[in-house]
Amino acid sequence: MTAADYSDQLKTLDATLRNIEAVLDLDRLRRDKADLEEQASAPDLWDDQAKAQAVTSKLSHVNSEIDRLGSLRGRLDDAHVLLELAEGEDDPGTLVEVGSELTSLHKAIEEMEVRTLLSGEYDSREALVAIRAGAGGVDAADFAEMLLRMYLRWAERHNYPTEVYDTSYAEEAGLKSATFAVKAPYAYGTLSVESGTHRLVRISPFDNQGRRQTSFAGVEVLPVTETTDHIDIPENDMRVDVYRSSGPGGQSVNTTDSAVRITHIPTGIVVTCQNEKSQLQNKASALRVLQARLLERKRQEEQAKLDGLKTDSSGSWGDQMRSYVLHPYQMVKDLRTEEETGNPSSVFDGEIDEFIEAGIRWRKQRELETDPA
Repeated sequence: MTAADYSDQLKTLDATLRNIEAVLDLDRLRRDKADLEEQASAPDLWDDQAKAQAVTSKLSHVNSEIDRLGSLRGRLDDAHVLLELAEGEDDPGTLVEVGSELTSLHKAIEEMEVRTLLSGEYDSREALVAIRAGAGGVDAADFAEMLLRMYLRWAERHNYPTEVYDTSYAEEAGLKSATFAVKAPYAYGTLSVESGTHRLVRISPFDNQGRRQTSFAGVEVLPVTETTDHIDIPENDMRVDVYRSSGPGGQSVNTTDSAVRITHIPTGIVVTCQNEKSQLQNKASALRVLQARLLERKRQEEQAKLDGLKTDSSGSWGDQMRSYVLHPYQMVKDLRTEEETGNPSSVFDGEIDEFIEAGIRWRKQRELETDPA
Protein backbone atom coordinates (compact mmCIF):
# COMPACT_ATOMS: atom_id res chain seq x y z
CA MET A 1 0.00 0.00 0.00
CA THR A 2 1.03 3.60 -0.58
CA ALA A 3 1.40 6.35 2.00
CA ALA A 4 -1.84 7.86 0.65
CA ASP A 5 -3.69 4.59 1.35
CA TYR A 6 -2.39 4.57 4.93
CA SER A 7 -3.37 8.22 5.33
CA ASP A 8 -6.96 7.37 4.33
CA GLN A 9 -7.00 4.47 6.81
CA LEU A 10 -5.81 6.77 9.59
CA LYS A 11 -8.61 9.25 8.84
CA THR A 12 -11.20 6.46 8.97
CA LEU A 13 -9.84 5.08 12.25
CA ASP A 14 -9.68 8.57 13.74
CA ALA A 15 -13.35 9.19 12.86
CA THR A 16 -14.36 5.81 14.34
CA LEU A 17 -12.45 6.48 17.55
CA ARG A 18 -14.00 9.96 17.90
CA ASN A 19 -17.42 8.37 17.60
CA ILE A 20 -16.53 5.81 20.29
CA GLU A 21 -15.28 8.58 22.59
CA ALA A 22 -18.56 10.42 22.08
CA VAL A 23 -20.76 7.36 22.70
CA LEU A 24 -18.85 6.28 25.80
CA ASP A 25 -18.77 9.95 26.90
CA LEU A 26 -15.13 10.37 27.94
CA ASP A 27 -15.89 13.52 29.93
CA ARG A 28 -18.56 11.68 31.94
CA LEU A 29 -16.12 8.81 32.57
CA ARG A 30 -13.61 11.28 33.98
CA ARG A 31 -16.27 12.81 36.25
CA ASP A 32 -17.29 9.32 37.38
CA LYS A 33 -13.66 8.53 38.13
CA ALA A 34 -13.28 11.61 40.34
CA ASP A 35 -16.52 10.80 42.18
CA LEU A 36 -15.59 7.14 42.73
CA GLU A 37 -12.08 8.05 43.89
CA GLU A 38 -13.64 10.34 46.48
CA GLN A 39 -15.92 7.51 47.66
CA ALA A 40 -13.01 5.04 47.71
CA SER A 41 -10.96 7.36 49.93
CA ALA A 42 -13.67 7.56 52.63
CA PRO A 43 -12.29 6.20 55.94
CA ASP A 44 -15.47 4.21 56.65
CA LEU A 45 -15.65 2.65 53.15
CA TRP A 46 -15.05 -0.91 54.31
CA ASP A 47 -17.63 -0.74 57.07
CA ASP A 48 -20.01 -1.92 54.36
CA GLN A 49 -18.07 -4.56 52.42
CA ALA A 50 -20.67 -5.03 49.67
CA LYS A 51 -20.73 -1.28 48.96
CA ALA A 52 -16.92 -1.07 49.12
CA GLN A 53 -16.54 -3.89 46.61
CA ALA A 54 -19.07 -2.25 44.29
CA VAL A 55 -17.22 1.11 44.47
CA THR A 56 -13.77 -0.39 43.88
CA SER A 57 -15.09 -2.58 41.06
CA LYS A 58 -16.73 0.38 39.30
CA LEU A 59 -13.59 2.49 39.79
CA SER A 60 -11.44 -0.26 38.28
CA HIS A 61 -13.80 -0.49 35.29
CA VAL A 62 -13.88 3.29 34.73
CA ASN A 63 -10.08 3.49 34.96
CA SER A 64 -9.81 0.64 32.46
CA GLU A 65 -12.16 2.36 30.00
CA ILE A 66 -10.29 5.69 30.27
CA ASP A 67 -6.91 3.95 29.90
CA ARG A 68 -8.07 1.96 26.86
CA LEU A 69 -9.41 5.06 25.12
CA GLY A 70 -6.27 7.02 26.01
CA SER A 71 -4.02 4.25 24.76
CA LEU A 72 -5.87 4.01 21.44
CA ARG A 73 -5.77 7.77 20.98
CA GLY A 74 -2.04 7.83 21.75
CA ARG A 75 -1.31 4.98 19.34
CA LEU A 76 -3.30 6.67 16.60
CA ASP A 77 -1.41 9.96 17.09
CA ASP A 78 1.90 8.06 17.03
CA ALA A 79 0.89 6.35 13.78
CA HIS A 80 0.26 9.79 12.23
CA VAL A 81 3.77 10.91 13.24
CA LEU A 82 5.30 7.66 11.97
CA LEU A 83 3.56 8.05 8.60
CA GLU A 84 4.86 11.62 8.26
CA LEU A 85 8.35 10.36 9.06
CA ALA A 86 8.09 7.60 6.45
CA GLU A 87 6.93 10.07 3.82
CA GLY A 88 9.51 12.71 4.73
CA GLU A 89 12.44 10.30 4.60
CA ASP A 90 11.00 8.09 1.83
CA ASP A 91 11.64 5.08 4.07
CA PRO A 92 9.90 1.85 2.91
CA GLY A 93 10.81 0.10 6.18
CA THR A 94 9.02 2.69 8.28
CA LEU A 95 6.03 2.53 5.91
CA VAL A 96 5.78 -1.23 6.54
CA GLU A 97 5.85 -0.49 10.27
CA VAL A 98 2.94 1.94 9.81
CA GLY A 99 0.95 -0.73 7.98
CA SER A 100 1.54 -3.26 10.74
CA GLU A 101 0.45 -0.80 13.45
CA LEU A 102 -2.67 0.17 11.46
CA THR A 103 -3.71 -3.50 11.22
CA SER A 104 -3.32 -3.85 14.98
CA LEU A 105 -5.14 -0.56 15.64
CA HIS A 106 -8.04 -1.53 13.38
CA LYS A 107 -8.66 -4.69 15.42
CA ALA A 108 -8.34 -2.87 18.77
CA ILE A 109 -10.68 -0.02 17.75
CA GLU A 110 -13.18 -2.50 16.30
CA GLU A 111 -13.23 -4.35 19.65
CA MET A 112 -13.80 -1.07 21.48
CA GLU A 113 -16.57 -0.16 19.04
CA VAL A 114 -18.44 -3.34 19.97
CA ARG A 115 -18.55 -2.08 23.57
CA THR A 116 -20.66 0.88 22.42
CA LEU A 117 -23.33 -1.58 21.27
CA LEU A 118 -23.86 -2.86 24.83
CA SER A 119 -26.58 -0.52 25.98
CA GLY A 120 -29.14 -2.94 27.43
CA GLU A 121 -30.54 -2.49 30.93
CA TYR A 122 -28.31 -5.17 32.44
CA ASP A 123 -25.43 -5.21 29.93
CA SER A 124 -22.95 -3.59 32.31
CA ARG A 125 -23.43 -6.34 34.93
CA GLU A 126 -21.24 -9.27 35.83
CA ALA A 127 -22.46 -12.59 34.41
CA LEU A 128 -23.64 -15.95 35.69
CA VAL A 129 -23.19 -18.72 33.13
CA ALA A 130 -24.95 -22.09 33.38
CA ILE A 131 -24.02 -24.98 31.09
CA ARG A 132 -26.13 -28.15 30.85
CA ALA A 133 -25.57 -31.35 28.90
CA GLY A 134 -28.40 -31.94 26.43
CA ALA A 135 -29.21 -34.81 24.10
CA GLY A 136 -26.33 -37.13 23.31
CA GLY A 137 -25.56 -39.14 26.44
CA VAL A 138 -21.96 -39.28 27.58
CA ASP A 139 -20.80 -37.27 24.54
CA ALA A 140 -23.12 -34.43 25.58
CA ALA A 141 -21.72 -34.51 29.12
CA ASP A 142 -18.18 -34.40 27.72
CA PHE A 143 -19.20 -31.53 25.42
CA ALA A 144 -20.59 -29.59 28.40
CA GLU A 145 -17.19 -29.92 30.11
CA MET A 146 -15.46 -28.74 26.91
CA LEU A 147 -17.68 -25.64 26.85
CA LEU A 148 -16.98 -24.92 30.53
CA ARG A 149 -13.24 -24.98 29.83
CA MET A 150 -13.75 -22.82 26.71
CA TYR A 151 -15.48 -20.04 28.63
CA LEU A 152 -13.07 -20.20 31.57
CA ARG A 153 -10.13 -19.96 29.15
CA TRP A 154 -11.81 -17.01 27.41
CA ALA A 155 -12.15 -15.23 30.76
CA GLU A 156 -8.54 -16.07 31.63
CA ARG A 157 -7.34 -14.58 28.33
CA HIS A 158 -9.07 -11.31 29.28
CA ASN A 159 -7.91 -11.42 32.91
CA TYR A 160 -11.53 -11.62 34.09
CA PRO A 161 -11.91 -13.23 37.53
CA THR A 162 -14.22 -16.26 37.62
CA GLU A 163 -15.82 -18.30 40.38
CA VAL A 164 -17.27 -21.77 39.82
CA TYR A 165 -20.36 -22.24 42.01
CA ASP A 166 -21.43 -25.73 41.06
CA THR A 167 -20.23 -28.66 38.96
CA SER A 168 -22.44 -31.74 38.72
CA TYR A 169 -20.37 -34.58 37.27
CA ALA A 170 -21.81 -37.24 34.97
CA GLU A 171 -21.31 -40.89 35.83
CA GLU A 172 -18.98 -41.90 32.99
CA ALA A 173 -17.33 -38.64 31.92
CA GLY A 174 -17.98 -34.92 31.65
CA LEU A 175 -20.58 -32.78 33.37
CA LYS A 176 -24.33 -32.86 33.78
CA SER A 177 -24.22 -29.14 34.54
CA ALA A 178 -21.99 -26.32 35.79
CA THR A 179 -22.59 -22.77 36.99
CA PHE A 180 -19.93 -20.07 37.27
CA ALA A 181 -19.63 -16.31 37.54
CA VAL A 182 -17.55 -13.96 35.39
CA LYS A 183 -16.74 -11.03 37.65
CA ALA A 184 -16.05 -8.23 35.22
CA PRO A 185 -18.10 -5.20 34.12
CA TYR A 186 -20.08 -5.84 30.92
CA ALA A 187 -19.54 -9.60 31.22
CA TYR A 188 -23.31 -10.14 30.94
CA GLY A 189 -23.75 -7.91 27.89
CA THR A 190 -20.76 -9.55 26.24
CA LEU A 191 -21.57 -13.19 26.98
CA SER A 192 -25.36 -12.98 26.68
CA VAL A 193 -25.06 -13.67 22.93
CA GLU A 194 -23.68 -17.11 23.86
CA SER A 195 -27.06 -18.22 25.25
CA GLY A 196 -28.69 -21.06 23.34
CA THR A 197 -27.99 -24.58 22.15
CA HIS A 198 -24.50 -25.57 21.05
CA ARG A 199 -24.08 -28.65 18.82
CA LEU A 200 -21.04 -30.93 18.52
CA VAL A 201 -20.43 -33.41 15.69
CA ARG A 202 -17.44 -35.76 16.02
CA ILE A 203 -16.27 -39.36 16.11
CA SER A 204 -17.24 -40.35 19.62
CA PRO A 205 -14.26 -41.24 21.84
CA PHE A 206 -16.74 -43.23 23.94
CA ASP A 207 -17.96 -45.47 21.07
CA ASN A 208 -15.77 -48.52 20.56
CA GLN A 209 -17.09 -48.79 17.00
CA GLY A 210 -15.83 -45.29 16.17
CA ARG A 211 -19.17 -43.95 14.99
CA ARG A 212 -19.99 -40.30 14.43
CA GLN A 213 -22.04 -38.76 17.22
CA THR A 214 -24.07 -35.56 17.41
CA SER A 215 -24.54 -34.11 20.89
CA PHE A 216 -25.94 -30.93 22.39
CA ALA A 217 -25.35 -28.64 25.35
CA GLY A 218 -27.36 -25.63 26.50
CA VAL A 219 -25.78 -22.36 27.64
CA GLU A 220 -27.68 -19.84 29.75
CA VAL A 221 -26.25 -16.41 30.65
CA LEU A 222 -27.79 -14.33 33.45
CA PRO A 223 -27.01 -10.87 34.85
CA VAL A 224 -25.78 -10.82 38.44
CA THR A 225 -28.27 -9.12 40.72
CA GLU A 226 -27.52 -5.87 42.53
CA THR A 227 -29.05 -4.29 45.63
CA THR A 228 -31.22 -2.04 43.47
CA ASP A 229 -33.01 -5.02 41.89
CA HIS A 230 -35.29 -5.66 44.89
CA ILE A 231 -35.40 -9.41 44.36
CA ASP A 232 -36.73 -10.38 47.78
CA ILE A 233 -37.25 -14.08 48.46
CA PRO A 234 -39.32 -14.90 51.56
CA GLU A 235 -37.90 -17.76 53.62
CA ASN A 236 -41.13 -19.75 53.35
CA ASP A 237 -40.85 -19.62 49.53
CA MET A 238 -37.63 -21.66 49.67
CA ARG A 239 -36.76 -25.21 50.60
CA VAL A 240 -33.08 -25.61 51.50
CA ASP A 241 -31.51 -29.09 51.41
CA VAL A 242 -27.94 -29.91 52.36
CA TYR A 243 -26.01 -32.95 51.17
CA ARG A 244 -22.51 -34.27 50.61
CA SER A 245 -20.65 -32.90 47.60
CA SER A 246 -19.82 -35.27 44.76
CA GLY A 247 -17.03 -35.41 42.23
CA PRO A 248 -13.43 -34.18 42.52
CA GLY A 249 -12.65 -31.92 45.45
CA GLY A 250 -10.68 -31.36 48.61
CA GLN A 251 -11.11 -33.43 51.76
CA SER A 252 -13.61 -31.24 53.55
CA VAL A 253 -15.60 -30.66 50.34
CA ASN A 254 -16.30 -34.36 49.94
CA THR A 255 -16.60 -35.47 53.56
CA THR A 256 -19.10 -32.99 55.03
CA ASP A 257 -22.70 -32.06 54.19
CA SER A 258 -21.58 -28.72 52.76
CA ALA A 259 -23.41 -28.77 49.41
CA VAL A 260 -26.64 -26.77 49.25
CA ARG A 261 -29.72 -27.16 47.07
CA ILE A 262 -32.35 -24.40 47.12
CA THR A 263 -35.80 -24.98 45.61
CA HIS A 264 -37.90 -21.89 44.94
CA ILE A 265 -41.36 -23.29 45.65
CA PRO A 266 -43.53 -20.78 43.68
CA THR A 267 -41.59 -21.26 40.42
CA GLY A 268 -39.97 -24.67 40.86
CA ILE A 269 -36.53 -23.22 40.10
CA VAL A 270 -33.78 -25.36 41.66
CA VAL A 271 -30.19 -24.17 42.17
CA THR A 272 -27.24 -25.94 43.76
CA CYS A 273 -23.80 -24.97 44.96
CA GLN A 274 -21.20 -27.39 46.22
CA ASN A 275 -17.78 -26.00 45.39
CA GLU A 276 -17.08 -24.20 48.67
CA LYS A 277 -16.01 -25.96 51.87
CA SER A 278 -18.52 -24.07 54.00
CA GLN A 279 -22.24 -24.75 53.91
CA LEU A 280 -22.79 -21.05 54.64
CA GLN A 281 -20.68 -20.01 51.64
CA ASN A 282 -22.50 -22.47 49.40
CA LYS A 283 -25.89 -21.18 50.56
CA ALA A 284 -24.86 -17.57 49.89
CA SER A 285 -23.65 -18.49 46.39
CA ALA A 286 -26.80 -20.51 45.68
CA LEU A 287 -28.95 -17.54 46.75
CA ARG A 288 -27.06 -15.28 44.33
CA VAL A 289 -27.76 -17.73 41.50
CA LEU A 290 -31.44 -18.01 42.48
CA GLN A 291 -31.80 -14.22 42.57
CA ALA A 292 -30.21 -14.00 39.11
CA ARG A 293 -32.61 -16.63 37.75
CA LEU A 294 -35.62 -14.81 39.24
CA LEU A 295 -34.37 -11.51 37.81
CA GLU A 296 -34.02 -13.11 34.37
CA ARG A 297 -37.49 -14.65 34.71
CA LYS A 298 -38.89 -11.21 35.53
CA ARG A 299 -37.04 -9.67 32.57
CA GLN A 300 -38.35 -12.35 30.18
CA GLU A 301 -41.92 -11.94 31.42
CA GLU A 302 -41.71 -8.17 30.87
CA GLN A 303 -40.24 -8.73 27.42
CA ALA A 304 -42.94 -11.29 26.61
CA LYS A 305 -45.61 -8.68 27.35
CA LEU A 306 -43.95 -6.38 24.82
CA ASP A 307 -43.33 -8.79 21.96
CA GLY A 308 -45.71 -11.65 22.68
CA LEU A 309 -43.12 -14.38 22.58
CA LYS A 310 -40.67 -16.18 24.84
CA THR A 311 -37.34 -17.79 24.02
CA ASP A 312 -36.54 -21.42 24.73
CA SER A 313 -33.12 -23.03 25.16
CA SER A 314 -34.01 -26.70 25.57
CA GLY A 315 -30.80 -28.18 24.21
CA SER A 316 -31.88 -29.98 21.02
CA TRP A 317 -32.13 -29.48 17.24
CA GLY A 318 -34.68 -26.68 17.23
CA ASP A 319 -32.76 -23.73 18.66
CA GLN A 320 -29.14 -24.28 17.70
CA MET A 321 -26.98 -21.18 17.65
CA ARG A 322 -23.54 -22.68 16.94
CA SER A 323 -22.17 -25.92 15.50
CA TYR A 324 -18.77 -27.39 16.31
CA VAL A 325 -17.87 -29.98 13.67
CA LEU A 326 -14.77 -32.14 14.18
CA HIS A 327 -15.67 -34.84 11.61
CA PRO A 328 -15.78 -35.28 8.63
CA TYR A 329 -14.27 -31.77 8.41
CA GLN A 330 -13.10 -29.14 10.93
CA MET A 331 -15.32 -26.10 11.37
CA VAL A 332 -17.07 -24.00 13.97
CA LYS A 333 -19.96 -21.96 12.59
CA ASP A 334 -22.45 -19.60 14.21
CA LEU A 335 -25.82 -20.25 12.61
CA ARG A 336 -27.13 -16.73 13.31
CA THR A 337 -24.24 -14.59 12.10
CA GLU A 338 -22.56 -16.98 9.63
CA GLU A 339 -19.26 -16.33 11.47
CA GLU A 340 -17.04 -19.39 11.09
CA THR A 341 -13.53 -20.74 11.49
CA GLY A 342 -11.72 -23.90 10.44
CA ASN A 343 -9.79 -24.10 13.71
CA PRO A 344 -12.01 -25.70 16.40
CA SER A 345 -8.99 -26.29 18.67
CA SER A 346 -8.42 -22.55 19.11
CA VAL A 347 -12.14 -22.01 19.78
CA PHE A 348 -12.21 -24.68 22.50
CA ASP A 349 -9.13 -22.98 23.95
CA GLY A 350 -11.12 -19.80 24.48
CA GLU A 351 -10.54 -17.85 21.26
CA ILE A 352 -14.18 -16.89 20.76
CA ASP A 353 -14.00 -13.08 20.59
CA GLU A 354 -14.82 -12.98 16.88
CA PHE A 355 -17.96 -15.05 17.47
CA ILE A 356 -19.00 -12.88 20.42
CA GLU A 357 -18.42 -9.62 18.54
CA ALA A 358 -20.34 -10.88 15.51
CA GLY A 359 -23.16 -11.95 17.84
CA ILE A 360 -23.34 -8.53 19.47
CA ARG A 361 -23.48 -6.79 16.08
CA TRP A 362 -26.12 -9.28 14.88
CA ARG A 363 -28.25 -8.64 17.97
CA LYS A 364 -27.98 -4.87 17.58
CA GLN A 365 -29.00 -5.12 13.93
CA ARG A 366 -32.05 -7.19 14.85
CA GLU A 367 -33.03 -4.62 17.49
CA LEU A 368 -32.81 -1.83 14.90
CA GLU A 369 -34.89 -3.84 12.42
CA THR A 370 -37.65 -4.61 14.94
CA ASP A 371 -37.64 -1.15 16.49
CA PRO A 372 -36.61 1.46 13.87
CA ALA A 373 -37.49 4.28 16.23
